[in-house]
Amino acid sequence: MMGLSNDDKQRYSRQIALQQFGETAQQKLLQSKVLVIGSGGLGCPVLQYLAAAGVGTIGIVDDDTVSLSNLHRQPLYTTHDVGLPKAAMASGALLALNPTIKVKAFPVRLDTSNALELIKNYEVIIDGTDNFASRYMINDACVLLKKPLIYGCIYQFEGQVAVFNVLDENNIPSANYRDLFPHQPKENEVPNCSEAGVIGVLPGIIGTMMANECIKLITGIGNVFINRLLLFTTLTNRTLDIELLPKKETLALIPANEAAFKATTYAFSCEAEPSFEDVNIKEFLRLLQEEDTIAIDVREVGEKPVITSFAHVNLPMSELKTQQLDIPNKNILVFCHAGVRSVEAAKYLANGTNKIYNLKGGIIRYNIQ
Repeated sequence: MMGLSNDDKQRYSRQIALQQFGETAQQKLLQSKVLVIGSGGLGCPVLQYLAAAGVGTIGIVDDDTVSLSNLHRQPLYTTHDVGLPKAAMASGALLALNPTIKVKAFPVRLDTSNALELIKNYEVIIDGTDNFASRYMINDACVLLKKPLIYGCIYQFEGQVAVFNVLDENNIPSANYRDLFPHQPKENEVPNCSEAGVIGVLPGIIGTMMANECIKLITGIGNVFINRLLLFTTLTNRTLDIELLPKKETLALIPANEAAFKATTYAFSCEAEPSFEDVNIKEFLRLLQEEDTIAIDVREVGEKPVITSFAHVNLPMSELKTQQLDIPNKNILVFCHAGVRSVEAAKYLANGTNKIYNLKGGIIRYNIQ
């Protein structure tokens, strides 16, 4: 193992000075390779702190571009980056922070055709994605390749952190994501950040925790969050530590080999779509004026903004499928915050005899109140 350069000793002097860390741990970081999948809310703090700490090679997988709504929780980017590719912008920012490391940008969407090839070249995988299809795919790829996976999740004011699939001295893996959630939820059962919202500091807190677990895992210091799940809420600063146990039965849910993995569909199922019509706000408001028309807000009770500009009923998506609806001879207009849950509601309601319309893009697109 090569010694640290004088520049390294100066750059990392504050952590090298730690008795539990020292030059040995720093050398381990400099020789490590970490793949961060997703450079959004969670990925930004993970990338910044790993680059600053001296992780030698960092891979960034993200096919998205920077949008203005990202910036309140993704301060790795600036207003000037809006519209530009996240992977490239993140890579440039990290190299400006620490030009002594290697950063590789992969501006692609991770799927079963490229996941194994990308993941196999890195020692530690960090999941910074925000959808269930990707989480299950990344978990299964890591189990197949025997790669440790650092997991984080955020929702409104709450977050989760865990470290999955770490091999012990007998080459037996710790719990994986499916030991926590065995089966992928159906589309729109759980709203994402654009639907439910998220306080801007939360991904910074959870992402920093994820980076901390990565550093501990690589260097061997402290107690890594293996077979445990940490829950954190910003509203009270309370944490809850839950024990996780690996289950043999969940391994049967994971593809057995590379061929099976590539043949697995992780995206939400694409069954024949019931018939409904997407409309813009002008057409939506026109339909409201027609006789025998009802508007249904499928957001959860208490979501903002409160709609006062037109008459409607509130029937949350979480309750819609439990209700026996009888709305004879009426046009049904459904809407939500960003037009995601309302699509699912429209599909469900379209199985009846009513004419169903969905407000495309939701109320946020048209600044309705």
